[in-house]
Amino acid sequence: RGNNRKRNWMLKLNGAHVVIIAIILVFMSFFLIENEEFGPVFIQEPDDVIFPLDSGEKKVVMHCEARGNPPPTYSWYINRTEVNAESDYRYSVIDGNLLINNASEITDFGKYQCKAENGFGTVLSRDALLQFAYLGAFSVKTRGGVSVREGQGVVLMCTPPPHSPGKKIIYSWVFNEFPSFVAEDSRRFISQDTGNLYISKVQPSDVGSYICLVKNTVTNARVLSPPTPLTLKTDGEALRFIPKIEVHFPTSVLAARGVTVRLECFALGNPVPTITWRKINGNIPKKARLRKSQAVLEIPNIQLEDSGTYECKAENPRGGTAFKGHLQVYTLPQWVRMINDTQMDSGEKLQWECKATGRPRPTYRWLRNGLPLTSQGRVEIVNGEVTIHKVQQTDSGMYQCVAENKYGAIYSNAELKILASAPVFVHNPLRIIATLGKDVLLECKPRASPKPRITWKRGDRRIQPNKRIMLLRNNTLRIVNSSRADEGNYVCRAENQLGSAEMTAILSFVLPDAMRVELSPSRVEVTVGESVVLSCKATHDTSLDVAFQWFFNQKPINFQQDGGHFEYIQTVRARVRSSTVDLMIRSILLKHAGKYGCRAQTSADTVFAEAELLVRGPPGPPGVVIVEEITDTTATLSWTRGLDNHSPISTYNLQARSPFSLGWQTVKTDPVTGDMESAMAVELNPWVEYEFRVVASNAIGTGDPSAPSRGVRTKEAVPSVAPVNVSGGNGRRHELVISWEPVSEEFQNGEGFGYIVAFRANGTRGWKEKMVTSADSTTYKYRDETFPPLTPFEVKVGVYNNKGDGPFSKVVIIHSAEGEPREAPSDVKAYIISSSEIRVTWKPPNPGPGRPRGYEVSYWKDIEQEELGKKQRTVKNETSMVLTGLEGNSLYLITVKGFNSIGQGPATAAVTAKTRKAPPAQPPTNLMWIQEGNNVSLSWDPVKAKDNESDVIGYMVMINL
Repeated sequence: RGNNRKRNWMLKLNGAHVVIIAIILVFMSFFLIENEEFGPVFIQEPDDVIFPLDSGEKKVVMHCEARGNPPPTYSWYINRTEVNAESDYRYSVIDGNLLINNASEITDFGKYQCKAENGFGTVLSRDALLQFAYLGAFSVKTRGGVSVREGQGVVLMCTPPPHSPGKKIIYSWVFNEFPSFVAEDSRRFISQDTGNLYISKVQPSDVGSYICLVKNTVTNARVLSPPTPLTLKTDGEALRFIPKIEVHFPTSVLAARGVTVRLECFALGNPVPTITWRKINGNIPKKARLRKSQAVLEIPNIQLEDSGTYECKAENPRGGTAFKGHLQVYTLPQWVRMINDTQMDSGEKLQWECKATGRPRPTYRWLRNGLPLTSQGRVEIVNGEVTIHKVQQTDSGMYQCVAENKYGAIYSNAELKILASAPVFVHNPLRIIATLGKDVLLECKPRASPKPRITWKRGDRRIQPNKRIMLLRNNTLRIVNSSRADEGNYVCRAENQLGSAEMTAILSFVLPDAMRVELSPSRVEVTVGESVVLSCKATHDTSLDVAFQWFFNQKPINFQQDGGHFEYIQTVRARVRSSTVDLMIRSILLKHAGKYGCRAQTSADTVFAEAELLVRGPPGPPGVVIVEEITDTTATLSWTRGLDNHSPISTYNLQARSPFSLGWQTVKTDPVTGDMESAMAVELNPWVEYEFRVVASNAIGTGDPSAPSRGVRTKEAVPSVAPVNVSGGNGRRHELVISWEPVSEEFQNGEGFGYIVAFRANGTRGWKEKMVTSADSTTYKYRDETFPPLTPFEVKVGVYNNKGDGPFSKVVIIHSAEGEPREAPSDVKAYIISSSEIRVTWKPPNPGPGRPRGYEVSYWKDIEQEELGKKQRTVKNETSMVLTGLEGNSLYLITVKGFNSIGQGPATAAVTAKTRKAPPAQPPTNLMWIQEGNNVSLSWDPVKAKDNESDVIGYMVMINL
């Protein structure tokens, strides 16, 4: 258990019996521990659960496990109401775990608490929240179009369907057709709070159809909204207007310490506004990052010092506007002091204190066996302190201190046991051999609760304390300057309200004979990982038993706790004046260096000897690492020398960590020898926040690293890495679509990072350059009505930041969009197959720009309008199709047109084809058969076809053997 429940056994070990007694002790100790009775202790408490409603099993498991002796039983509460697993078939409790079948949000959403109890008490678990994850479907109702003038701002509403949980939802927008997603930049922003799409200044290229895509990251379900058409008004010129902040973070933001906070701020305006951020009366944390063209301020691992008022400002040449909001960081309660299991005698005073930190400051309440404990009678409660005066047996049980604020609660559990037993002496009688002339101590230590009253007798007379015989506070009888007259029997009597017991101490003396102890070797030097044996030899009176004890740095060695490294080896020697014990230290670590002591003790004397163990090992961690100077690619570091652990330091290794590295990485330096305490790290990346640490090595090995330095950011520099995987194509008619793989933030080298997209028609001289200001952008679309489809362009993509322009990528050839098909297919023919099928064939149009990627066949009856006809598309570029499901004896008109990703081409002239009449629907009647030997003769009445049926040209005879 979490608390030590000790049973002290005082045995006098004698010669060769030591091994047998040790085995008995181990067995008895194991038996007692295994059979110790105690109240329930949680091994696993329930955790918060988010359950997907679309899960196939529809079964939720809330986990709970406790140990105790006797084993505990369990019950559960939902929203403080007990779950009745016997009357409600949906609930079952198995090994403490609560299983909920056919779980639903209406009946099962809420806070769950597990209760474990046995005969020694009851404990309640922490609360666990059960939530349900789902994502509904959008309404199929058609959404109205939005029409604005060029240059105006617009907000396209997502209006997501019902969903849960809200923080697990991601929004994105599709432009025209899936999977063409809207790319966010300084002009376009998708709020992850509202789901809406904000366009600060509408351009002609924005005209099209917009679809909101909502994804639940728990269930991985996603749904698409009906399209919202965006069109341009042509009744006026584009207007310039001052920024208007359309989406922003709340005026008051609450965040738990340690989470990542995301503050949104985006404005409409023409020209496109620039967003800037500041912290009122302070600096924005260095760890903060600006995302989405500065529309999002992201602060990771939020701490109390990050609280404050934050302001975002939107500005363009027409003016500016700002918004302020307060960020407040809260913390859940955390324990500073907890309560522990306690055993007490009846009548004693119990004092427990629990203490926790948190923001807001936690309040406290106490539970006894799962029920509220309040101040009354012998119980006093003041915040986190509880006092029970004169404890009684009825006070036994499980106690819980609950520290809570409005953001959460934590529990500290402990068991109170009130002892009650008549006095019992484990060793009786007790033989004591002392050295004549020295002081003698006669102990009286019965087991009893409440504490017994102690009296001493010698013979029939009660011992009265005097100058030579004293009764100490712990009931020990002390005899000063002993003499032969003190030999004999002494009786200790212990008595409480539950009974009494007596113990006899038999005192005898030996003449003084000095005991000597020799510990060898007295000084030894070893290397980490080696083993050593220390030998302790005691010379003593043969009539006395000797007991040994080993110490490390003046503290007794716990061989059960440290058995992996320390082993006690005893050598028993009979009828000789010396005894020897050994201490083996295996697989030595640095922490084992120090002074080892051996204490030899008889009833007449105690002697102590010490030896020193030196351990050679890898160096200790260097001292504080300071960044003395920082440039764009270098950092000068200094540190203080650590322990060499008895082997000179040979080299130092400098390591760095950044948000982009996989843990700590060795950085490049000139050789750093063991006598140096400063060095320069080189070839760092500009404008990256680094932490540094130093590791020392010697002939033994490499030591532990120093503590990390404070985080520092290298200076800005011109970008040095160009985009890769430049490609493109597709798009709409008259569009050149250029895409690339974005440059990682690690290589952006400074603020104001963006892209320079350069292109020119193949064979021309001048480059057109367009600036893309968003570091996250991956696509640029250029539209020009003058260039024909599939025009080849030379394209390269470069980078820039506030320090200047960086390199361009290699030049690649990208073709503009091909356009819709220009020509109709030719030579369309229709062949009758049956009363319900027609086969259509055609020849593709001549090769050229806008070639089809597939064909669409339209067909309708001559008595219908073309608009009411049906359409079928080919798979890829097939030049034939079988039309099925047609009506018999009907004349059909058929056209064919090509299509591609841009649109559809012209249709062919209609061809006609008439399906055959349907076969006769009536079977032959009056079927008769005559068998003559091996021959069978069949006859039937003929079938006469109706006007809308085809003529009978024969009959089919089917024989089922």
